Amino acid sequence: MSGFSADWLQLREPADRRARWSGAAARLVAELPVPRAAHIVDLGSGTGANLRYLAPQLGREHDWLLVDHDPSLQAATVAACRKASVRGQVELRLLDLATGLARLDLAGADLVTAAALLDLVSAAWFDRLATCCHAVRAQLLFALNYNGQIALAPSDPDDDWLVEQVNRHQLGDKGFGPALGPAATQHAQRVLATLGYAVHIETSNWRLGADDLALQEQLITGWAEAAADIAPGDAPRSRAWLQRRLGFVASGESRVVVGHYDLLGLLPHRP
Repeated sequence: MSGFSADWLQLREPADRRARWSGAAARLVAELPVPRAAHIVDLGSGTGANLRYLAPQLGREHDWLLVDHDPSLQAATVAACRKASVRGQVELRLLDLATGLARLDLAGADLVTAAALLDLVSAAWFDRLATCCHAVRAQLLFALNYNGQIALAPSDPDDDWLVEQVNRHQLGDKGFGPALGPAATQHAQRVLATLGYAVHIETSNWRLGADDLALQEQLITGWAEAAADIAPGDAPRSRAWLQRRLGFVASGESRVVVGHYDLLGLLPHRP
């Protein structure tokens, strides 16, 4: 499984928090067990941002299992959890989900969740996960799934071309097999509905402005690199686009909207 740096995860966390569908937690509260502590499994947990967002909203004690393959990110998670008011036990597990899903025991899980993961995985990988979650009757929340929609202002003649290259790049293998990319939410919706989940989807778009210039700079640079990777013959074109867009960022004019969906899957008749 390819990874992300702690610096990048920290940079994007405020935008993630603003974007997420706040109503998902309220729906989950009604579905999680009482009076015992719910058991929550967070996949690709990174530095624990998903826990920090959800735990206060769920409003009572929950036990968390945070699963990630990067020990340096899990070290950052420990420090972050000490600062957050987490009510319940937090367990960390080192596991490469791309190759080790079969070794992840979900027995007893009441909620399986992930943020910014679904678009990176393959259809086959997600189908296996969904089947495992259904077998233990876990509720599901997948947040911040990229949907292929990017809007940039001021406009540039190569914006549409660049976004097309980025979306082609998103379909490449991120360690799980050919990635679902922008189609991730639609695929998950079909699979979960077949399994009997009631599926709810809401937009969770990043809206980046003058207060997000550092994030914009890294994001735009990453897009240009992705375009050069997928279309190496057009690398000069992507580099020129990058310089023009970085000029907009430097001037404070740049505005970026990145489309995401949050998906909630509920089993309506739990035993």
